[in-house]
This record gives sequence, C-alpha cells and structure tokens, in this order.
Amino acid sequence: MSRATVASERWRSDPLVVPCRVILRDPVHGLIAFEGAAERVIRPILDTREVQRLRRVRQLGLASLVFPGAEHTRFSHAIGAAHVMQSLLQRIDACSDELPPEQRLDEEARAEALAAALLHDAGHGPFSHLFEEVLPHAKHHELWTQDILLDSSTEVHQTLERISSGMAERVAGLLNGNYRLGYLCESIAGTIDVDRADYLLRDSHMTGVRYGLYDLDWLLQALTFACVDGRWVLAVQGRKGLPPAESFFLGRHFMYEQVYHHKATRAAEALVRAIFLRVRELIFDGNPPDPLLPAFRAAAFGESLSLGEYLRMDDAELLTCLAAWEHGTDSTLAGLSQRLRSRVLPKTVPLPENQPTQWRAALDAAKEIVEAHGHRSDLSVWLDIAEDVPYQEPTDGSSDGLWVTFRHQPLQRLGDASFLLGQLRNKRIQRPRLIFPAEFREDVLAALHQVLD
Repeated sequence: MSRATVASERWRSDPLVVPCRVILRDPVHGLIAFEGAAERVIRPILDTREVQRLRRVRQLGLASLVFPGAEHTRFSHAIGAAHVMQSLLQRIDACSDELPPEQRLDEEARAEALAAALLHDAGHGPFSHLFEEVLPHAKHHELWTQDILLDSSTEVHQTLERISSGMAERVAGLLNGNYRLGYLCESIAGTIDVDRADYLLRDSHMTGVRYGLYDLDWLLQALTFACVDGRWVLAVQGRKGLPPAESFFLGRHFMYEQVYHHKATRAAEALVRAIFLRVRELIFDGNPPDPLLPAFRAAAFGESLSLGEYLRMDDAELLTCLAAWEHGTDSTLAGLSQRLRSRVLPKTVPLPENQPTQWRAALDAAKEIVEAHGHRSDLSVWLDIAEDVPYQEPTDGSSDGLWVTFRHQPLQRLGDASFLLGQLRNKRIQRPRLIFPAEFREDVLAALHQVLD
C-alpha cells in the first residue's frame, strides 16, 4: 500500500473528523468557510497562543502612518492565505488526472498544506519585517516559524501532533521546501504563491489603493500541471492564464512603488533604526532604558534569544516601550520616540538613479549640515535605497519558476511567453533617497543643488 493510500485511510478513519465548519467574514474574500476535514485543521490552530499573537502584529508595520486604513494584522492575512490555499487545492483536484497517482493530493497533504498556509507568518516580530531588519544579529522570521513548529513547548506544535503524529515536522518541511509533493512547496513560497496572492489584494484594499488588484479566481482556474526535467510543477495555461499572471506581477510592482516603498514609510523606518541604535548604545553604556525587552539586550550583545522571549514581543509591547522612553531620562531617545509617536517624520529627497557617487556626496553634505548645528548625523541622516525585482526568473537552467503551456507547443518560461514580464525579468529597480531632519530642509536642499549639479 502506497504512502498516499495509508495517509488517506488514516485521515478517513479518524473519529475526530466530523461535519463542522468555520465561517468568517473577510473584507477581501467575502465569506470564508472551512468545512469538514479543513475545519478540523484550521479551528484548533487558530486557537493557539502563537497564532492569536498575530492579531497584535500589523501586516504592514508603519504603513498606517501613511495609509490610515492599513491597520490589518498578520492574523487576517494568515486566514486569507489559508483560504486561497483551499481554493488552490480544489483546482489541483480538478486537474489531478494530469498527475501520476503518487503525485496526487491525499487527505494528509491537504491538511498539511492548509496548516502551512495558516502558519507561514507565525514567526513575524513587531512592526513586521522592520524588526528583523533593524536589529543586529536578528534571526529571520522564517527561522522563528520553524522553531514554533518544531519546539514541543508551543501550542502550535502540540496541536499539530494531536491532529496527526509527525505533522509538525512535515509542515515545517513544507514551509522549508522539503516535502514529498514539491509543487505544494512552490504554492507556499514560489513565483505565484498563496502568500502573495492574499497580501496583494488585502494590502491594496486596506490601504485604499487599487494597484494590487488582479483576477485571483481566473488565475486559479488557469493553473495546470507540467512536467519539467522529471519534476511536476504548477503551470499557467497560456491563452487564458497570461493576462491574470501579468496583472499579478504588475500589481506587485506597483504596490512596491506606491505602498511598500512609500517615502514617508521609509522615513518612519529610518527613525525606528535611530531609536534602536540609541537603545543599543545605552545598553553598552550600562544605562539601559526602562522598560527593556529581552530582544534588545540580546541583539546588543549578539546573544541568542529564547523562543518564549521572542513570542512575548508584539506591536503592543514595542509601542509600550516607546511611550515610556518618550518620558525617560535620556533626552536623545526621548526625542526620537516622541517624533515617531507624534508622526514628526524626517524629510526625504529622491536622488538620481544609478549614480552611487552622487548618493555618497549628497549624504556627506547633509551630514555636514546636521553636525554643524550640533546634532548627531548617524541618528538623523540616512541614505535609503529601496530595491525590488518585479519579476524574478531563474537563469541557471533549473526547473524553478513559472512555466506556461500552449496547445501543440513546447513549454515556455513565463518571461518568454509574456512580452511585459520579459521586459521586467530580473530587472533590479532602485529608488535612492536622502533622509534627513525636517528642520534642516532648506539648507540641505541648497547643498544638494550644488552637489547634484
């Protein structure tokens, strides 16, 4: 008896599988329902402390300082990603005749794919990606997610093991790209995956912009399977799949340009970097601010942080620290914290693209002005380079990436089949900016005219 048959029999015979459902109202997808075996997976995982913590971690970090509606959380995104995964699994079932039997979905794989989609962001820290970017020696959220899954003390691990023995390790493998059905790994973290599929629509809706909208239903219906170098991968049916796929990547590009890399958001993030840098200095000086989360001390000394200490942190904990620091004894930290909490953000000036020599000259000129007024330039002047690759495609001849099928034609890479994405393929876009205190705006602009001319 095959592994897939054994897994399916185990799940079908389990007395805990009862006809129940979870129904949620979602501003992006409408009515979301997890029924039967899906409910058995989703409901207990949702109830774990580690997943409930995601209610207190904003999806877009500091973007609400620019887009007032961007208050949505990693929790709502996790549910949305699981919903998209459920729709994708239905599409996979619909075209499973194209797969050999050993590559088809069974109940175990369905359950683990849903769990992986729901848990893929469980390791995110405060202020979303910003936290791991600004703290030295910080571990990436993907590694914290692996710890949450594999540590026997977490409720997530215990819940997965109650659902099915060994499930925690299998879900961790799925998120890590090591799973018996390779195309499911790509559906979690691939060229087009359930993570991006949800966050583009959700972030676009909650920020009030329309750049990230695309036709998710039609994109899912256009998916099929292809065998590339002996490996089964999800592919796009050319005639009907190219328009929604192009829209997906163009929407992602525009969201980076207009939302994720918005100049005011980047300025606020620079202010947070200055705050964390000052906290680190105070720790080294033996005068740490109060309160102080364990993560700051660990980051300052390059020490490891326990999983329990990490999971204690969320946006609320960090905001509580900022509120206390604003009224603390260190005037520098107090001033920085007050600026962030009152949204008194630094100013930004775009710099010429592909001119790193001019970037450095502009940075030096701004630092000189700030220091001449008795301020620390290392805490107030920044060269910020926002980068993105709108559409990335392998160049090493591997089977990774997205493929397109055309009737009576050979398989093509998406970048070859689409003129638009062919132009964007592997193009790195840089948006350099100079960030500096608003009170020196006129002096800095005058200096920049001389430097850039």
